[in-house]
Amino acid sequence: MNKPWAAIHVGLIGLGTIGTGVARVLHENTEVISRRLGTRLVLKTIADLDITTDRGIDTTGIRLTTDVNELFTDERIDIVIELIGGYEPARTFVERALAAGKHVVTANKALLAKHGNELFAVAAENGVDLYYEASVGGGIPIIKVMREGLPANRIKSLSGILNGTCNYILTKMSQEGGAYADVLAEAQALGYAEADPTFDVEGIDTAHKLSILTALAFGRPIDYDGVYCEGISDIQPLDIAFARDFGYVIKLLAIARMVEDKIESRVHPTMIPADHMLAKIDGVFNAVYVDADRLGPSLYYGRGAGMDPTASAVVADIIDIGRNMQTEGSRRIPDLGWQPGAVSELPCRPIADITTNYYLRFTARDQPGVLSAIAGILGDNQISIASVIQEGRSDDGSTVPIVMQTHPARERNLKRALAEIDRLPAITAPTVIIRMENAL
Repeated sequence: MNKPWAAIHVGLIGLGTIGTGVARVLHENTEVISRRLGTRLVLKTIADLDITTDRGIDTTGIRLTTDVNELFTDERIDIVIELIGGYEPARTFVERALAAGKHVVTANKALLAKHGNELFAVAAENGVDLYYEASVGGGIPIIKVMREGLPANRIKSLSGILNGTCNYILTKMSQEGGAYADVLAEAQALGYAEADPTFDVEGIDTAHKLSILTALAFGRPIDYDGVYCEGISDIQPLDIAFARDFGYVIKLLAIARMVEDKIESRVHPTMIPADHMLAKIDGVFNAVYVDADRLGPSLYYGRGAGMDPTASAVVADIIDIGRNMQTEGSRRIPDLGWQPGAVSELPCRPIADITTNYYLRFTARDQPGVLSAIAGILGDNQISIASVIQEGRSDDGSTVPIVMQTHPARERNLKRALAEIDRLPAITAPTVIIRMENAL
């Protein structure tokens, strides 16, 4: 029998962009939320270091405080929302809320990637829930899909575009031919990229999210350190143009799959066929492509960041916890979608062991015998060439690009071959490597 709740009270830590969005959703959509939940959600207290700046929201009846401890000691607060981001003090705040018997909702992918396993343990010890839908994919309900939509399936693989900043930059470079630095500056001016974009453009943000999805897909603890990571800062317009010639598009892709009882989890620029669904995800949008043994392929697409999409996911988590509370239940859904005893350590597959196709761009002096020397070294390392593009000859003997697409090859063999090729006198710059995925 449902417990008669007159209202469920919420405390919010962090009144930045997403916190403001959450407060606005709770205020403006209160009627539809109440009808779906069966009771009122009341934002009782907001804690932030700045409680004087006008955020353009109605805070009538809400206590504003700079003392976050009030949220942990107030017995009327049932759910705490953490939206300050980062590792600390977010970890401490979440742990204290859980230890005080509060359910917690967070959008903090970095926190979960680094401390998720220990925080899930604290939640279990205290019989409360830690929900985190907004941590991956913004408003796309991919966590719910993985935990509740596909429990009858073995996940064969997942791949995704999980960072809107990188996707915006690569889209603009592909469509307009701009250089990376110029497009990044434009993205910063438009607010799509941070003043310090390192977490985004170097793939770290995507790796945080992939570590969470990998745990959900394969029933392992979150292991951020097991994710191989490269960013997009070295992508050149020339490589985008050659990709187009081969019939491919370059995306910063997150890939996770089980291969030979090991988890392959990697983030890097990837050439994917131009007719693949993920190749058509442009601008700041995100998407996750999941291949499951019973459902088959499915795509989850939408806005991966921003005030309203992320607030939508945060409030959805609050509603889910509220529904659990009204049936006098908690921990109905395991933290990672697997029963705790079924979550087990699985070995990571080193990047050197992966097998895929490769795009290679050599910068070589225009002289006889270079192509045959390159091909010979690749062949000696069990690497087969699928196609070659060689630019027209120069009159002055200067450098020209030689571009190749390989058949599937082992990365270890490729790196060994390239170390030898890059020592050739005719090669004047390190070889550019971009992995290619034909069967996501």
